Amino acid sequence: MRAVAAVDLGASSGRVVRGAVGDGTVHVEEVHRFPNGPVRLHDTLHWDVLGLYREVLTGLALAGEVDGIGIDSWAVDYGLLDERGALLGNPVHHRDARTAGITAPDGLYEVNGLQFQPFNTMFQLQAEPLLPHAAQLLLIPDLLTYWLTGERGAEYTNATTTGLIDVRSGRWSAELTRALPRGLLPDLRHPGDPAGTFEGVPVIAVGSHDTASAVVAVPAADDRFAYISCGTWSLVGVELHSPVLTAASRAANFTNEGGVDGTIRYLRNVMGLWLLQECLRRWNTALEPLLRAAAHARGTVFDPNDPVFLPPGDMPARIQRWCRAHDLRVPDTPAEIVRSVLDSLAIAHRDAIADAQRLSGKEVRVVHVVGGGSRNELLCQLTADACGLPVLAGPAEATALGNVLVQARAVGATHGTLADLRKLVRESQPLRRYLPR
Repeated sequence: MRAVAAVDLGASSGRVVRGAVGDGTVHVEEVHRFPNGPVRLHDTLHWDVLGLYREVLTGLALAGEVDGIGIDSWAVDYGLLDERGALLGNPVHHRDARTAGITAPDGLYEVNGLQFQPFNTMFQLQAEPLLPHAAQLLLIPDLLTYWLTGERGAEYTNATTTGLIDVRSGRWSAELTRALPRGLLPDLRHPGDPAGTFEGVPVIAVGSHDTASAVVAVPAADDRFAYISCGTWSLVGVELHSPVLTAASRAANFTNEGGVDGTIRYLRNVMGLWLLQECLRRWNTALEPLLRAAAHARGTVFDPNDPVFLPPGDMPARIQRWCRAHDLRVPDTPAEIVRSVLDSLAIAHRDAIADAQRLSGKEVRVVHVVGGGSRNELLCQLTADACGLPVLAGPAEATALGNVLVQARAVGATHGTLADLRKLVRESQPLRRYLPR
């Protein structure tokens, strides 16, 4: 058995996981968990990246002796460094309002293949006051890697979410980066590449966009699957070997993001369990009793991707206002609001999977739900019902597992293709099947 440490940073929490791989099995153990979330300073929403770095160091100490370290996180957000390599300011949160009203220029999709999201890095840079003073940009996992190792780079899977990569060539686009300061974007790394050392331990580039790592750990038996990486966001799509850049794909708001081993994650962002998290924060209550009540409640289907739901705030009231404004039945009780959220997410999952098949020509016979949302039995069953397809739920620790497996392959603890890594997950992790009713 070989051990590695996976740093997995989500939008609401982070953790450090110790992973052990060998003898045809993979095992992960959480050694440190810590909260993460936005910090409002005056009129701007930030990340507490120094606090995150402190927690990463704590977790790595608790992980003990390991053969590798890898870091993944959410996408698009970044830190800017000055010429000395010092951080110019605390990174701004992608839910900050500074990019409100930004639109995509014509012809952009044909180059970067990305679903339009106003918070993509390229649009954040249009609203970035520190850009004239910056010598280099590092996405969040790359920034933390730099602080650990002193070496800079841009991991490819996460770099594709910036909007600045040419999706055909897999390189920074000369056209899209022409207006940026020279040298702002570092050289690209790929999953499995060395990224320096920390206290003598190799730091390894993984699929540093958390969805890229999660898709590595989808326990698929063949390629006829769709995945839902379900957490704060639901990332819903299929795995391809080349991008889909048609006008119909752009109109359907599908994105082509880089995956591990040269794959394309063809997906649509759905607002995800953020809606439920914000409701629970407003009510200051536990989830499980509400889920039991929601199983017998009546819901109202609304559009979870409406931008009105993007910022933090009073989510129950916003859902009720949306339903009222669209002449729909207004959910009244917390159980009805929770059921409305889950019904709406299930329908959004169905629509994204149907569109992915139609636009890519990829056949889907099973839907894999991975990540924290795979523990939500009601959501998994409603998704199976809506899609008319079996749902295989798990592993809940998909992102950490994918991070661990890419490292393990790099240090020689396991070998093979993505199919081999997925077989390892399938044979060693608990999964649950939901059949459509």
